[in-house]
Amino acid sequence: LNPTTPPSPPVTVSDFHALARGKLPKMIYDYYASGADDEQTLQDNQDGFRRLRLRPRVLIDVSRIDTATTALGVNIAFPLILAPTAMQKMAHPEGECAVSRAAAKAGIVSTLSSWSTTALEEVADAAPGAPRWFQLYVYKDRVITEKLVRRAEKMGYLAIALTVDTPRLGRRINDVKNGFSLPSHLTMGNFADQKASMGQSGNSSGLAAYVASLIDCSLSWKDVAWLKSITKLPILAKGVVTGEDARAAVATGCAGIIVSNHGARQLDGVVSTIDALEEVATAVKGQIPVFMDSGVRRGTDIVKALALGATAVMIGRPYVWGLATNGEEGVSTVIEILRKEFELAMALCGCVKVSDIKRNMVIREQFAPHDMRIGQHAKL
Repeated sequence: LNPTTPPSPPVTVSDFHALARGKLPKMIYDYYASGADDEQTLQDNQDGFRRLRLRPRVLIDVSRIDTATTALGVNIAFPLILAPTAMQKMAHPEGECAVSRAAAKAGIVSTLSSWSTTALEEVADAAPGAPRWFQLYVYKDRVITEKLVRRAEKMGYLAIALTVDTPRLGRRINDVKNGFSLPSHLTMGNFADQKASMGQSGNSSGLAAYVASLIDCSLSWKDVAWLKSITKLPILAKGVVTGEDARAAVATGCAGIIVSNHGARQLDGVVSTIDALEEVATAVKGQIPVFMDSGVRRGTDIVKALALGATAVMIGRPYVWGLATNGEEGVSTVIEILRKEFELAMALCGCVKVSDIKRNMVIREQFAPHDMRIGQHAKL
């Protein structure tokens, strides 16, 4: 979590993190990097992957590797999707448009945040025809919410990622200490006609004040039916970490689930997403696809997540570090680093296509001797 100065040029996600940290103003870096409270879960999201060990198969012809897969019926180059991250123009002047173009060039799906610093129409126009999802917060004023959804639908966004874990904003200590606010030269691109701003709010976070004043904390599963009534787009529940909520998502007609703890920015001490993933995947019984975010930093992390039931993984901070470091090209490089790492990990695990990645390819570190002795790896 505390990157060291990288070599030049950057060759890992961690290298980009270090470069971005050195380049961004403290308030902005802290906003992107911080987790909630003591940041226990921020650390655990990455540590969860480290607790998993791979069981590769050998003497398999891996001269040709096919990393392609599908996400909600869309062909993607490999199982990576760009998660929604807010206010990307704080990282680079081209912000969300640069990210959209990089995802399009890489042949993957990008997800735009409701709180983007660029209007959703402009982002769509930056890479016409590219597959993208729209992340949605439900506002107390449902007219605002409905307008957002209709705009996204009109502009060809392919799905709505409904954030379900933010009835209130988690307490991000650095944002409070820094008095975080959106820099004055930037605006919330999707709300140009709204009076609400994200300026400074006394000795607290401007974002926290914004959420408290505008976001609907009464949101419940019954509101998924309302959302389905106003759009034909598939709805993904973003922020599910338990089997109980996974079953509720299926029952209410969600088209998919994103296992997420909001990059550890909401409830500190919550289970890491890689540890929650299998419980959720088991609960849905293959009825809908399961995606996951939070903690993915290596191609091997993608293999581990797919082995535990994910259709694809999502990244947030890694591409923001790329954006801050070198704009669109930086985002493209981060994506390509992860693609190459994933392809190499597949080859070294004896997988020639994504569907070859099976549950028995990973074991949990603390159970490894037991797994090997009695052959229970498939049950863990």
